[in-house]
Amino acid sequence: MTAPAINVGQTAQAAKPRPPGKPNARSYTASTYPVWFVFPALLLFIIFFLVPTVSSFYFAFTRWDLFTSTWIGWRNFEQFLAEPEMAQSLGHTLIYAVVTSGAKVLLGLPLAVLLTGKILGRDLLRSIIFFPVLCSTIGIGITFTALMNPNVGLINGVLAAMGITGPGWLTNPALALFSVALVDIWKGVGLATLIYIAGILAIPREYYEAADVDGTSKMGQFLHITLPLAWPATSTVITLSLIGGLRSFDLIWAMTKGGPGFASDVIASVIYKQYQAGFYGLSTAGNVVLFLLVAFIIMPLQWWMTKREVEL
Repeated sequence: MTAPAINVGQTAQAAKPRPPGKPNARSYTASTYPVWFVFPALLLFIIFFLVPTVSSFYFAFTRWDLFTSTWIGWRNFEQFLAEPEMAQSLGHTLIYAVVTSGAKVLLGLPLAVLLTGKILGRDLLRSIIFFPVLCSTIGIGITFTALMNPNVGLINGVLAAMGITGPGWLTNPALALFSVALVDIWKGVGLATLIYIAGILAIPREYYEAADVDGTSKMGQFLHITLPLAWPATSTVITLSLIGGLRSFDLIWAMTKGGPGFASDVIASVIYKQYQAGFYGLSTAGNVVLFLLVAFIIMPLQWWMTKREVEL
């Protein structure tokens, strides 16, 4: 049997290394291929977030409408910060953000520990706790406004059947903000729990097995294993909840519209009222103030939590 002829020239040419500076067209296409999947999202981000954010810093210094704008300098910021209810709404914003984010941490972690254990109906309980996260915020606000009605609401009706006089959840100035915060906690604790579940499941099981061999109690395992190693999840929950609390508007507006009076007004609701009144430049300045407030609170906090995570 005759062996096939070998073309020495073709073999040498195939083995010859490619000169530098001439990349393979196929490898170049393969390396840039994933970029095209990022491009649509990047384009939407630039159009609907980056451009409006940058533009707002200009329009905050103007008196503007849909067709014209007039430069007026710092007058919008001076007027916004001089608003009579501004100091009160700032305090409400901070209280609301701290209460809601703190409660989500304090409730989300124990619920996650419970729902990662061996309990009956665990998957069903996970779905029930997460379900409010999927519901419309406006729908939840309207529903709880009816439930918290002091005269015909279901909550006060149940309390009355037990011989307890229910308060004016949304009509009492001392309770209105905290009543809305309670609904916010109920709606958002499912997301915090889900984040904690992911963080706990990422902890190597060998740590718990070693603790069992050493005779460490469940409480000791929680304090010395779960709590420190779930710190990345805690950091995420605090950051997301605090940002959401500082920017909260939709639930407050659906339930109280900032009332009674100004008892539950936050910065976002004050901004919206100014926009409703036609003070577009003033409301834009308020948005810039809110943006800077969130940034000045979140960025140092995020730096500290990241540093603590590395130390742990």
